[in-house]
Parts: sequence; C-alpha cells; structure tokens
Amino acid sequence: MTHQPDPAIDGAGFTTLSVASILSESATRHADRPALHFLGGVTTYRELWDQTRAYAGALRDRGIGRGDRVAMLIPNVPDFARVYYAALSLGAVVVPVHLLFKAEEIEYVLRDSGADVLVAAAPLLGEAVPAATAAGVPLVTVLLPADAGIELPRLEVEASVAVPIARHTPTGPLDAATILYTSGTTGTPKGAVGSHLSIIEQTHCTLIDAFDLRADDIVFGGLPLFHTFGQTAVMNIAFRVGASVILLPRFDADEALALMARLDATVFTAVPTMYVGMLEAARRSDARPPLRYAVSGGAALPVAVLEAFADAYGAQVHEGYGLTETAPTVSSNPLHEPIRPGTVGKALWGVDVAIADPEVEDAVVLLDDPAALGEIVVRGHNLFKGYLGRPDASDVAVVDGWFRTGDLGTHSDGILTIVDRKKDMIVRSGYNVYPTEVEAVLARHPGIAVAAVFGVADDVRGQEVHAAVVSHDGVELDADEVVAFVRDRLAAYKYPRVVHVVSSLPLGSSGKVLKRELVAQFTPVA
Repeated sequence: MTHQPDPAIDGAGFTTLSVASILSESATRHADRPALHFLGGVTTYRELWDQTRAYAGALRDRGIGRGDRVAMLIPNVPDFARVYYAALSLGAVVVPVHLLFKAEEIEYVLRDSGADVLVAAAPLLGEAVPAATAAGVPLVTVLLPADAGIELPRLEVEASVAVPIARHTPTGPLDAATILYTSGTTGTPKGAVGSHLSIIEQTHCTLIDAFDLRADDIVFGGLPLFHTFGQTAVMNIAFRVGASVILLPRFDADEALALMARLDATVFTAVPTMYVGMLEAARRSDARPPLRYAVSGGAALPVAVLEAFADAYGAQVHEGYGLTETAPTVSSNPLHEPIRPGTVGKALWGVDVAIADPEVEDAVVLLDDPAALGEIVVRGHNLFKGYLGRPDASDVAVVDGWFRTGDLGTHSDGILTIVDRKKDMIVRSGYNVYPTEVEAVLARHPGIAVAAVFGVADDVRGQEVHAAVVSHDGVELDADEVVAFVRDRLAAYKYPRVVHVVSSLPLGSSGKVLKRELVAQFTPVA
C-alpha cells in the first residue's frame, strides 16, 4: 500500500533531548553535592550550572545559537565543563580540539568544522592565536590573568556582565551535539558528528548495564576531556548521577595517586598507559585510594597489567571497547558479572555487534561462525551521524547499515574479543602477526614496564616484527634477552626479531601509543 506523507509519521516530531540537561538536571537534583575537585577547591553542581548559564549568556551575546560551532582548546579544568555545557545549552555544536595540536592543525580543525568561535585556555594561546587568526575565527580566552598584558577578550569577564540563560535551548534527539576529530592515522583528521541521542543513550545504557556508579562516588578524571572517552565515560556519566570528578590537567601517575588517596577516589577510569604509570607509582608510594573498581579502554590492556593493578590497588579492572564514531562504548565487562580477562565483554544494550569478512570492502558479509576471526561491525543507537563534509568517507565507514570498525576480533557466546587493528596487523612471510598478542607476552617480562609491537617493511619477509620496550625504574634491559623471552613463548613467526630499548613511547594525548611514529623512527633509510 502507498501512504501519503504525514508529519506525524514522517516528520521529526516534537521530542526534545539535550546533553546540556545532564548538568542542568543534576544542578536541581544534586545542587549542593560536589561536581568537581580541582586544585584543592570544590565546585558544587549548583555553582557549576550557574557559571555555565553565565558563560552561555556571554556566548549568546556573541551571536552563538542553535547549530553554530564552538571550538574548544581547554585542558581538564572546570572551564572545560562550563564551555562544553554552555555551548550545548544554546543548541550549538561543540568542537573539542586536541590539546597537542600545533597552530596549523588547529587552523585545519577550525576551517573544516566551520567554527564560529574558538574558546582557548591561556596556556595554549601560543598555538591558538595564530590558528584563529589564519582561519579568520574570533577567539575568546579563559584563565587569562587580568595583568597578563595580553589584549584578548576574556570569557569570564564577558560572563560576569552577561544575563545568564534561564534554561537550555531545546534540541532534537538527532541534532548534532559534537564534532570530534579522529586521529588522522590514514590521512587528514575527519570530524565525526555525534548526536544528542547517541551521547545520552550511551550514558544511560552504561549506567544501567555496565557500571554501578553512585552519587557518592568520586571519579578520577585524568582522561583528556577533549576525547570522547573522557567526555562520556567520565564527565557525562558522573554528572548524570551526581557523582564528583577529580580533574587533573595533565596526567602524572604520582600526582594522580596522591590526589586519589587524599580525596578518597572510588572509581579509576583510564587507558592502558595510565595503568602502567599507576603501577610504577605504586612502587614509589604506599598511598592507596579506596577504589571500588576501575575501567579501562582506548587500547588493549595486557592481562598481566590488569592483574598487577588489581593486586596493587585492590580494585578489579573492567575492560571495555569503543571508538570515536560509537559515542564511544561498544562493549564492556559489566560490574555485576565476573570479568573475562583478555576480552572486552558484552555489547551495551541496544548495540548490535557482529563479525564480518574483512576482505569484502563494498558489502558487509557476516561470518556464520561467531568464533571465527573477522572485522568487528557495529550498529545501534551509539553510531555517529557521519563525517562532516565527507559523505564518501561516511559511505566507506557505514556499509549496509553497519559501522566497520577496522578492528579484528571474535564474538563467541556474546563475548567480544579484540585481536588487533586491521591496519596494525603485521604480515610476516605470509603469516598474520597480531601485535596485541606479542605485547601481552612482553607485559609478563619482569623488567618491562610497557611495550609496543609494530611491523617494519622487509624486502625478504614483507614485514619484520619489531618491539619497542620501556623498562621498570632502575632495571637494565638486554634486547637479546627480551627476544629470547618472547621466542620461548610464541610461535617462530610471531616473536620480534628486533627489540628497541627506549626511554619512553610516543603517545597521543588520549594515551594511545603512536605506532606510526615508531615505524617511521625505526624504518631504515634507503
């Protein structure tokens, strides 16, 4: 049958939904509870929402409204939350900018996102000012001292004289809320557009099915808030239930341990490199926070590190999996079930996970055997709206309604296991080598603190397996001994023939190891 179009069926409807309500509702429900701990001070929910409403008034006076793009270059300080929710409360779209970006990279994001204003913290003005000038985008600062001698508009001052907004602007569930730029490992960064629905449904499903987060919990917020993991898995989730967040502008394991112990942190959410740092810090200090549990994501956590953290801090680590394009969580080891080390647990409610043939590019061909290795594909409420201005890239990423993650894994008995990134996989003499498997063995070496395995082009074997390793404090590593250690535990084609002992690994600000930099560093010059 053919039906005539009808707004009640075909239209957008009258439903409204806004990520800003996460803060505004908690300002009512949990008004006097602490929302943020920062530099020895405490900001309550009522105070944070009042400050946010004033910031929103100042942005509104600058002409910012529904659909406008507010770029943010702000570290983990209270101003991040104020600007983030202020922009969203106006119906604007938030564009968090990577804190390590240089001026040209920031300029690219400003131009590509169509930013209408850049809000930049004073310590980052050295890169922000030339970027905003080149892109022709107005810049307003936060945290700039009045006596700094720099003539730039200050958002705090503008907010102090602005009329605060009374309530947030209504937005539709599928309206854009964020534009988050991917790392650009395969080219220029792409802006992944996230909706209000995806972020809020992600928050609720995580709280209901994955983690027991309570209003009296104190969450460590060392993850960069410009990244989707920090925004949703720390800030939005904590604020939704009225918990408080400890802010640390730049992760330092010793400082993090001292802060968490002093403030009685109950939840630790971090990426694997932070877990390694916390293990090192535990060797130097007897201080321990009363953690109820810990959450890991962003990259594979070696089982040896998971077990060592549980021993050192008395807190079980629940590993999960997600991507920028999935808001971010796809799956997790839920708190109410025994963990399955080496896996990333069960899919969140409403998130469909399957395994597809990785060799078929123009269609998603699901494998009959869920235990078979293939590409992980995802669909559900958590998917992004697409890549800004790149419909062709969106069409490559989302095929037949499934988002192709580019990760290889299995999904047996409803449990998802990540084997490796499709692009990180090493092919040595025709055999597939998965770096995470080799890294898990290296993590068991008593002298190794952290390791990264990568492939380097080889004329004979196609690629050779290399490893870069960092030792524990005071330990001298012998590269040949490390090779022998892994050789005794893995098949001959898997173990690294070359081990580089280094002082540190190159990290992105989200804590992921930048393997492409290791490949570039250790590839012989022709």
